[in-house]
Amino acid sequence: MKFYEYQAKQLLDKNGIRIPRGAVASTPDEAASVARQLGGSGWVIKAQILAGGRRAGHFVGNQEQQGGIRFVDSLAEVPDTAQEMLGHVLVTKQTDPAGTAVKRLYVEQACEVQRELYLGMLVDRRSSRVTLIALGEGGINIESITSRHPESVLKIAIDPLEGLQQDEARNIAAAVGLTDEQTAEAVRIMLTMYDMFLRLDASLIEINPLAITAAGTLVALDATMTFDDNAMFRHEDIQAQCEDDELRWGELDATQHGLNYVKLDGNIGCLASGAGLALATLDAVKFYGGEPANFLDMPPAVEFERVKYAFGLILSDPGVEAILVNVFGGGIMRCDTIADGIILAAREFPVRVPLIVRLAGINADFAKDRLKDSGLAITFAEDFADAAEKVVIAATEARLVMQQNWWQRVQRLLTGKDETIDRTAG
Repeated sequence: MKFYEYQAKQLLDKNGIRIPRGAVASTPDEAASVARQLGGSGWVIKAQILAGGRRAGHFVGNQEQQGGIRFVDSLAEVPDTAQEMLGHVLVTKQTDPAGTAVKRLYVEQACEVQRELYLGMLVDRRSSRVTLIALGEGGINIESITSRHPESVLKIAIDPLEGLQQDEARNIAAAVGLTDEQTAEAVRIMLTMYDMFLRLDASLIEINPLAITAAGTLVALDATMTFDDNAMFRHEDIQAQCEDDELRWGELDATQHGLNYVKLDGNIGCLASGAGLALATLDAVKFYGGEPANFLDMPPAVEFERVKYAFGLILSDPGVEAILVNVFGGGIMRCDTIADGIILAAREFPVRVPLIVRLAGINADFAKDRLKDSGLAITFAEDFADAAEKVVIAATEARLVMQQNWWQRVQRLLTGKDETIDRTAG
């Protein structure tokens, strides 16, 4: 689960980390009203999407237009600037090529910045520890800075028994060249971030940039936070703030059913057991020239009702033209559970597309027999490569048949031989 910038900043503010004053707006008039209430002589208007790189991004249809973060210095400019952003699609280096529609803005007071820093906290998979990362520079060029000067990246792999120590945080502050007063504030910020990370079951907390203002104070100008979905049952207050308007078809429902599902742009539905096998399945489909319609992996301790929902979800996707079920039964995952779920789903959602199934491992032969006895039209695959190749061929043939049928209907329409088609449509 990921927070928008305004949500992350509200949480920082609640925990005592200084942020610029600001508020959310969803119309140009609201943006102007927020700016008037904030006062001052300058404002920053920020598109709220779940992707970074907003300032360097562009809006679809206008490559030359300014990006998703704008600076204005008069109240008269605020509503016009908001109008240019709201309802338009923003493309950044972190969105897909189609971009994301901007539905809300964050309007905040501009502040005079002397210097920008970076602070981040995440779980380092190599050390298996929560790790604090800091740089003496920050802002939109952070990726290029770290790639060109990896030695400038400061890291602390935090001892889980000892926690982040003040001396460790103080050393970081000294390394980025802060004054004594700024060091005390920076140490407090780092300790607060660590407390929040553990207490809220976060997977990332990032302040970029952490600005040093003209007055010498430290202010979080931007923030990113993501949380462990598996721990959200402990944080109903955070889960209640979930904004689902950027989730694609099926993703919210899948999350509520405990499934890892990501909608993709292809036409081959994929169901696999385990994230590793699910990713390998997508790679195999791509290798044979196909395009996956989704990423979906079944958790190990799965019951047939959840399999039924997962298979029904794929069947319900209007873009799916063939389905690949790729399951290895191992440990507590059993192939017959997968088979039962597929059979149950097929009773509610007719299978009208080619279905390729590869089963291996626990109860695989028994599961195949159950599927054969179900009456479903299933093509069984012998191995991983065979399954991927067969589903790509099946999807290609299905698309050719669909195109041929469509063209035949058009011909019948043009010759007046198809009375079932509404000639006034489209």
